[in-house]
Amino acid sequence: MRIAIDAMGGDNAPESVVEGAVQAAKQWGDTEIILVGDSAKLEPLLGAAGRPSNVRIYHAADSISADDEPVRAVRRKKEASMVIAGQLLKDGEAEAMISAGNTGALMAVGLLVVGRIAGIERPALAPMLPTVDGKGVLALDLGANMDASPEHLLQYALMGSVYRNRVHDIPEPRVGLLNVGTEAIKGNELTKQAYPLLEKAPIRFVGNVEARDVMNSVCDVLVCDGFAGNILLKAMEGTASVIFNNLKAAFTRSWATKLAAAVMKPALSEFKKKLDYTEHGAAPLLGVNGLVLKSHGSSDANAFKNAVRQARIAVANNLVRSISSEIGGK
Repeated sequence: MRIAIDAMGGDNAPESVVEGAVQAAKQWGDTEIILVGDSAKLEPLLGAAGRPSNVRIYHAADSISADDEPVRAVRRKKEASMVIAGQLLKDGEAEAMISAGNTGALMAVGLLVVGRIAGIERPALAPMLPTVDGKGVLALDLGANMDASPEHLLQYALMGSVYRNRVHDIPEPRVGLLNVGTEAIKGNELTKQAYPLLEKAPIRFVGNVEARDVMNSVCDVLVCDGFAGNILLKAMEGTASVIFNNLKAAFTRSWATKLAAAVMKPALSEFKKKLDYTEHGAAPLLGVNGLVLKSHGSSDANAFKNAVRQARIAVANNLVRSISSEIGGK
C-alpha cells in the first residue's frame, strides 16, 4: 500500500509531516509513505528522524500556500506538492493522498486532477465531529460546497453511510438531517425536500437532528449543506476553546483550585481527548475517484500518523470502489 503525503501543506509543515510520516512508517511496515515536497528541506528532517526504509521522497519544486487562489493555483502550479500528490493518486502510483494544506486547493485537486466518481455531482468534505461517547459523528458537507440541492444531500447520505460502514465497521449507520427542529415539516425548502428522499433511500434514516443534539450521538452520519455545516463546525470549535480556556483560568486561580485540578486531571484529560481532532486523523473528500484526505491545517505529528491509519483502513476496505458501486452504478 502506498500513501502520498503533501509534505509542504499545513501550518507545521514540513517538520510535523515528516515526524508523523516516520511514526506511521515504523508502525506499519507494509505501507510505503511517499513524502511529496522540496527534497532539500525534507532530506535533513528525514535523516534526523531515522529514515525508515518504507519512506521515500518525491521531489516537488513548488507548493500552494494558504493565500493562493485555489483553482488558479492548481492550474498554474503544476509542480506544487499537492498537485503532484494528486497526480500520483490519479496515475495509480499511490492508493491515497493526505494534505493539511489549502482546503480549496485540495478540493480543486480532487476535482481537476483526481476526478469525480461517475454519478457524483458534488464531492463533500466529511470530517468527524466529536461526541460525548468518543465515537464521533461523520458530518458532510462541512465546507466543500456552500450550496446544495436535495439530491446532493441524498448522495451525501449514501456516501457517508458507506464510509462509516467500511471504515468504522458500523453495520447500519444512523443518518440524520441537520435541521432547526425534529419534526419532518421543519426547516427551509432544502431540508423539506430532502427529507422524503432520505426516507425512501436504502439507508437507516433517523430523521431531523438539531445542532444541540449532535454531540449526544443521536446519529452516525449527519447530512447538511456546506454553509450550515461549516457554521456548526466553527461554533463547536469555538465553544470547546472557550470551555477549556475558562477551565484553565478557574483551576489556576489559587492553590486550592490547583489542588482540585490535580485531582480532576485524569478525567479532564480524557474529556479533552474526546474533543481532540488529532485523534480522528483527517476528513475524507468523498465523491472523488481516489482516496483524498484533508488534515487540519494545524495538524501535528500525531494527526498525520492517525491520517495514515485512517487511509490504510479505507484502502483495505475498498472505500472508493464501494461508493462507486453504491452511487455510480459500477
